[in-house]
Amino acid sequence: MPALLHLDSSASPLDRSVSRRLTARFALAWQARHPDADYRHRDLAADPVPLVGAGYASLGIRVERRAAPVPLPDVHTLATTPDEQHEWSLTHPLITELHAADTLLLGVPMYNFTVPAALKAWIDRITFPGAHTGRLTATRVVVVTARGGGYGPGTPREPFDFQTPYLRAWFTEHLGIPDAHLSFVHAELTRAADIPALTPYRALATTSLDSARTTLTTLAGA
Repeated sequence: MPALLHLDSSASPLDRSVSRRLTARFALAWQARHPDADYRHRDLAADPVPLVGAGYASLGIRVERRAAPVPLPDVHTLATTPDEQHEWSLTHPLITELHAADTLLLGVPMYNFTVPAALKAWIDRITFPGAHTGRLTATRVVVVTARGGGYGPGTPREPFDFQTPYLRAWFTEHLGIPDAHLSFVHAELTRAADIPALTPYRALATTSLDSARTTLTTLAGA
């Protein structure tokens, strides 16, 4: 049965967040197509994933030093302190939740040229040594970004987009997601309606948002 894991990371509520509204659009269309499927939503801003601590690091190093891969259900046996046990209790459910999904949907506003800290905390915690080896090759990932300015190809700010290359490298090179299974949908110039300096770009902002909506509807039906 299909399963969708939907992650939002915007600090803004739904009525003020472009990324939240766009991911909601995908999720509703996907659920309409799969009415009996498993759907899980995690709000990383409202319910933050704890930052990794010393126990996470020491347990991860111990796992990496093993000659053979350690199955996820056995990692807890290597935890030697209460701190390590606690860190693994926070980590294992998130990894299991990701593995159970065949589609991962991320809402990612651009904060200071990159991803929100709320999303980075989730990324750091689930990137446990050996956790995803060979498991995510069939997973489909849809990344929905919202940028207040314009960072598309050919724009002056294109070199400052550290969002897309970072997430592409993490998903493809680190998690093993095939590039063909990774889709980026960008809403550009989302602040054109309220920042005076961006007023000349309001039409482009509307076009970008309309394109993102259309693309997400198509992807949800794929």
